[in-house]
Amino acid sequence: MSAAATLWRFTPLLIIALLWEATTRLGLISEFALPPLTNVISSFFKLLADDLLYHTGRSILRGAVGFLCAMVVGVLAGVLMAWYRPVRILVNPLMRCFYPMPKSALIPLTIMWIGLGDGSKMTLIFIGCLLPIVMSSFNAARGVDQVLIWSARGMGATEQQVLWEVVVPASMPEILSGIRISLALSFILLVSAELIIANNGIGYLIDLLGEGGDYAGMFAGVITISAIGFFADRGYVMLMRRFLRWRE
Repeated sequence: MSAAATLWRFTPLLIIALLWEATTRLGLISEFALPPLTNVISSFFKLLADDLLYHTGRSILRGAVGFLCAMVVGVLAGVLMAWYRPVRILVNPLMRCFYPMPKSALIPLTIMWIGLGDGSKMTLIFIGCLLPIVMSSFNAARGVDQVLIWSARGMGATEQQVLWEVVVPASMPEILSGIRISLALSFILLVSAELIIANNGIGYLIDLLGEGGDYAGMFAGVITISAIGFFADRGYVMLMRRFLRWRE
């Protein structure tokens, strides 16, 4: 990709940055509500030299553990629900009850059950990310073309072979899409939990800086977690395309 094409792709971000700086410098928006972008960038480098990397590492660890556990359990649960009726009868009512529930409402419960440590944040992320993955995996496995299943059975494949060698690969595009949705959700749940029940992490740092009146630093923290989420999503999309290259 040429330099001109790359610059064109980032033109909207450059326009937003210029408008951000101009509106605050001209006094159109109070600096308490929206600090100048140059101040935010300066605060970012100050935090980077201080303890930003530590808080970022703690957040990434919590988010990764909760999300990866939800991904493994969610895919298995969803596929097995679609393939085995007893599993569906057992799990489906629970999914329907918990799916519409605001996941942030579980924060007090996780504190009461698990405490204030990392386990409560990981559990919240696990529960919140689990449900979309289960539902997408279930719908994907249920929607596999029956012709593929009949053909595999006609060729003598066992039920286990049909499940793992036909149903799961055919379901993978929709499963991976559900995982991507949960990846974005994991960052929302992570910051929400750290704002309330943490003594480290990006969410905690954002809250601490905001309460201390360092609004430029607070915005720097917000931009940091947003950038991490953006690159995590882009990296996942790249892996997703590579994993699904066989479809081409």
